Amino acid sequence: MYELEGETGIMFAKDIGIDLGTANVLIHIKGQGIVLNEPSVVAVEKSTKKVLAVGEEAWLMVGRTPGNIVAIRPMKDGVIADFDITEAMLTHFLTKLNAKGFMSKPRILICCPTHITSVEQKAIRQAAEKSGGKKIYLEEEPKVAAIGAGMDIFQPSGNMVIDIGGGTTDVAVLSMGDIVTSESLNIAGNTFDYEIIQYIKQTHKLLIGERTAETIKVNVSTVFPGSRHEQLDIRGRDMVSGLPRTITIKSDEIETALRETVNFIVQAAKNVLEKTPPELSADIIDRGVFLTGGGALMHGLDQLLAEELKVPVFISENPLDCVAMGTGVLLENLSKASDR
Repeated sequence: MYELEGETGIMFAKDIGIDLGTANVLIHIKGQGIVLNEPSVVAVEKSTKKVLAVGEEAWLMVGRTPGNIVAIRPMKDGVIADFDITEAMLTHFLTKLNAKGFMSKPRILICCPTHITSVEQKAIRQAAEKSGGKKIYLEEEPKVAAIGAGMDIFQPSGNMVIDIGGGTTDVAVLSMGDIVTSESLNIAGNTFDYEIIQYIKQTHKLLIGERTAETIKVNVSTVFPGSRHEQLDIRGRDMVSGLPRTITIKSDEIETALRETVNFIVQAAKNVLEKTPPELSADIIDRGVFLTGGGALMHGLDQLLAEELKVPVFISENPLDCVAMGTGVLLENLSKASDR
């Protein structure tokens, strides 16, 4: 598609791929690559419902706003929880990127978890249309993530991907360009944060916020026993005295805190493998399982899955960008995107 740039800006719109995640929104513009990666957070004034900040700016406000301002995550478990706020967020991002054309609207390829209802699909489609899309394509997340990770899923051979995002974990076996067996869980990165908050509350009688939990998850946590020995000083509010207090958290504590949650992901992967046709199972033993999404960066997760599933497990090259990269590949060949 040709672009004419002049004083009026872009005359013809570009094709856009959106990874509309629970934790982050990534936007890929055809020919330019990933042009935006910001948290899926919107700060709103309670009384007037006026949007004050979106993305990175709003994320800095989480847990730090006065009573009349609230920081909202409009996506929950990979689907839209607040339609108006999601629309406002998408519109803000597309306007910021100047992605809407002067004379035409962009085609948008947007990703959704597997096993979401037709009502939830319709909500995602409508939000994309209202924020300025002309034609909306929906594609399932693990399929797009596998393409973004560099897997050739259009051949008659088995590929397995575990995509762990902020709100959902999608496990899928793919062949001939489509999903053969899959499972979707509402357990992912945000669940890890919640479990860390709960563990510290119960064990140390200390209240911490989302941002501190995220810091612990990145710098200290592991899910494979004995594989990491980090420690970190964290601050929070003492539940007994109500005053600020500092404690030291160690890796093995967080492994204990996350053990039960991670087991759900391991079990989902086992369930998918059990439902996989034997010929494709043989391919997966050869090729291994690929981890994508932010959760792929959880320390020790690849080791744990390899031990439990008895197959090689690899972390894809840029796990956070896989879905957005995959939308870019599909945009180049929109005939392969199912216009459902």
